[in-house]
Amino acid sequence: MKIGIGLPFKTSRDSWPAIEALARKADAGPYSSFAVIDRLAYDNYEPLIMLAALASVTQRVRLMTAVLVGPLRRAGVLAKQAATIDAISGGRLSLGMGVGSREDDSLVAPSGFHDRGRRFNTQLELMRRIWRGEIVNDARRAVGPEAVRSGGPELLIGGSAPRALDRVGKYADGYVMGGGALDREGAAGVLRQVNESWQRHGRSGRPRVVASVLAALGPGAEDAIRDAFADYYGGDSARLDARLARANLSTPESIRDAIALHRDLGTDELIFKPATLEPDQYERLTDVVANETR
Repeated sequence: MKIGIGLPFKTSRDSWPAIEALARKADAGPYSSFAVIDRLAYDNYEPLIMLAALASVTQRVRLMTAVLVGPLRRAGVLAKQAATIDAISGGRLSLGMGVGSREDDSLVAPSGFHDRGRRFNTQLELMRRIWRGEIVNDARRAVGPEAVRSGGPELLIGGSAPRALDRVGKYADGYVMGGGALDREGAAGVLRQVNESWQRHGRSGRPRVVASVLAALGPGAEDAIRDAFADYYGGDSARLDARLARANLSTPESIRDAIALHRDLGTDELIFKPATLEPDQYERLTDVVANETR
C-alpha cells in the first residue's frame, strides 16, 4: 500500500510558501501523492490552479484532488484544465471528483444544487468523450491537449451514497474514501459496494482505492484536529459533532493502526492530511510513515 500526504482544509492567502515547501518535501519521499481539497465558499486555494503550480515544483509525486466538486464547473472547460495539468506534470494527475454536499458552494458558483447528481453524470460522460479525442456537441474540432494516457487522467469518484458508489464502475478508475475511512466495518461495507459496482458494469481488473484522513501529532494534536474540523464545518454543529465523535489520528500509534487497517482492507493508497501547515507536523508524520514504507 502506498502512502500519500495532503494539505490541511484551510490554505489562506499567505499559505503558498508553506504549501510549496511541503510539496517539495513530499516529492523527495517517502510519499506517493500530494492531495488537495476543493471548496468554494471557504478560505482555501482553488485546487486546479494550485496543482498546476505544484506541477512545476515537483517531478515524481502524483497530484490529486480529493475531491473536486465537479458540478460547480463546466464539463468541457474542466476536461481541458485536467488534461492540461496532466500534460504539464507528465501524466501525474489523479482527478478525484464528487457532487459536493454543501449548498454554499453552489450558491456562490452559482450552480444548481438539487440537480447536481444528474448534471454530474452528464459531466463525467462528456469529459470521458473529450479525453478519448471525440468531437462533441457538433464542434468543429476536438478539445486538446491530447490525453497523456488513453481515456484521460486517472479519474476517481468520492462520496458514500449508493448513486455515488455506482459511478465508480460506470465512469471511473477508482474510488476516494473520506470521512468514514477509520471505521473498519463501515469502510469494508463501502468497498464491497464499490466492487459490486465494478462488476455490475462489466469492468475488468479492480478499481483503485484511495482513502484520505486528517492527522496531527505532538503537543496540542487533538486540539488541532478539533479546530480544523470546527473551522471546516463552520456553523453546521450537527455535522461537526458527528465528525468529532469518530476516531481521529493524534498519536503515532493511531497512525500505525490506520495504516494496518487499510492494508487489511486492501486499500491501494492512504493519504494523510496534516491538520495544520506547521513544519513540525510534516516531520512528525514522516518519522512514523517512513518506517511503514520501508
